[in-house]
Amino acid sequence: MKIIAIIGSGSWGVAIAIHLAKLGHKVKLWAFSEDDMKTIVEKRECKFLPNIKIPDSVEVTLDYKEAIEGTDMIIHVTPSKFVRENVQKYKKYVTNQPIIMCSKGFELSTLYTLDEVVEEELPNSKIAVLSGPSHAEEVSIGIPTALVVASKDDELINLIQTTFSSPTLRLYASHDVKGVELGGSLKNIIAFCAGISKALNLGDNTFAALITRGLVEITRLGVKMGGEKETFYGLTGLGDLVVTCGSEHSRNRKAGMLIGSGKTLEETKKEVGMTIESIDNIEVAHRLAKKYNVEMPIVETVYDVLYNGLNPSEAVHTLMTRKFKFERE
Repeated sequence: MKIIAIIGSGSWGVAIAIHLAKLGHKVKLWAFSEDDMKTIVEKRECKFLPNIKIPDSVEVTLDYKEAIEGTDMIIHVTPSKFVRENVQKYKKYVTNQPIIMCSKGFELSTLYTLDEVVEEELPNSKIAVLSGPSHAEEVSIGIPTALVVASKDDELINLIQTTFSSPTLRLYASHDVKGVELGGSLKNIIAFCAGISKALNLGDNTFAALITRGLVEITRLGVKMGGEKETFYGLTGLGDLVVTCGSEHSRNRKAGMLIGSGKTLEETKKEVGMTIESIDNIEVAHRLAKKYNVEMPIVETVYDVLYNGLNPSEAVHTLMTRKFKFERE
């Protein structure tokens, strides 16, 4: 049995807490707000997973010290824009615990991947990234799921595999931290585009083309940033694309559907009601493509939809009438 701190009481943080508690681990969950904590303590529910009951053994607190002291590992599951702020607040309580990053995204101001943010704030800590095709709604009820854990430290990989693994959750190992981080973050952009495609009733042909060419763009940028090409054709790249682009559970896909149906950005954020990583990620990917001189037409076009007023239907026309190319270009 391990004692585990989970920083973040959103749907994914709660799903992980439920999974680990059912395996017999002691879980201490840091909640975002007093309302979140009250809902969990009094109703054993999470507002983002309304039909799920949280085991009584999961402890909940608003205090970082209480959540972290005496634990064997720290699982970080907050929206990407709050990662540095949260780490800065709790790092004084970290001793030798490894940090497992389960958030997906970038830091907008620096263009850092989230493992880089943690490394900068906690330079002496061991860090791993856990990613892959996984809806919280399904993990929380034990639907079979496969993920990938990436770290430079084999001992840490083994610790996480043995702590998390069960007949319903299988973890594969990787040393490609950068590739796993980027695959899990960039796929949200393509899921957003899949939502726009759905709203425009463009069909299965368009959906298949979007996933395939989206994966090309993700891989192109990911390799330039230090990831390994093979990683993007695994669970955290292709696998995550399939599950996020095609599922009703995906908030990024839902956001794209709302934009595609004519909603404004502010209306979309309000209706989704949760953090939409793809919106910030589109801006970051647009800047990274320019920084690394990588051609990313899908990213460029959806950026224009969000920030330059391009009509979604015109965006499709723009992509479909680009100059002829070989597929591997």
